Amino acid sequence: MQLISYNINGIRAAMRNGLIDWLAQHDFDILCFQEVKATADVVDLALFEQLGYQYHWHAAEKKGYSGVATFSKIPPTNVVVGCGLPVYDCEGRILRTDFEDITLLNCYFPSGTSGETRQSVKMEFLRDFFDYVQNLRRERPNLIVVGDYNIAHTERDIHDPVRNKNTTGFLPEERAWMDDWFGNGMVDAFRYANPDKVAYSWWSYRAGARANNKGWRIDYASVSEPLRPRIRDCQLLPDAVHADHCPVQLSLNQD
Repeated sequence: MQLISYNINGIRAAMRNGLIDWLAQHDFDILCFQEVKATADVVDLALFEQLGYQYHWHAAEKKGYSGVATFSKIPPTNVVVGCGLPVYDCEGRILRTDFEDITLLNCYFPSGTSGETRQSVKMEFLRDFFDYVQNLRRERPNLIVVGDYNIAHTERDIHDPVRNKNTTGFLPEERAWMDDWFGNGMVDAFRYANPDKVAYSWWSYRAGARANNKGWRIDYASVSEPLRPRIRDCQLLPDAVHADHCPVQLSLNQD
């Protein structure tokens, strides 16, 4: 299974920036897009269908905001839109697709950058999402959770940990949540495949951050412990420049 997770910061903008041509040069089985910022009816999805993908969509109620979409060449055996909590489902944050014994969650976590109110929403989401996943794992133990987590976990995952120690996305309580996440049966596939590598998945548009590689690793592919032996590789793809993020590519071996 070859999977990418990619915050494309607006699917129509990414398509204008060459996304389709880039996908045509690769052979990914599954595409998990976050922040699509559109409903399916306003996107030329025939271009994806021509590449062999079918799609499932979870748009936010607010136009031009948030939303996730999963495209796959493998037909899913089950699809669940949302997590059953209206406060998050109205923002289009979680889309579940099952592929036989594997459950894939395509997620866009709240960012908290717009102020204290949204930071509180983010922390509530983290608590609720943790419980949701722990319950889901009892029923579906082979779990993949990809997406924009909007948190840099360790000092290796951010270009300037000292100056950003009080910045949302690198706050002690957010990093503690990541400690709990990866300490309770979930594996950071990138870090598993690259124990010491410094690489980033998001760069500010300001001050030439991407050109100078002053970034953050806030996009993840987490797999549950039973899938750890099947991790073949996990890499970031910074040469994909359709948005301010880059894709995470996860490769899993057959069972």
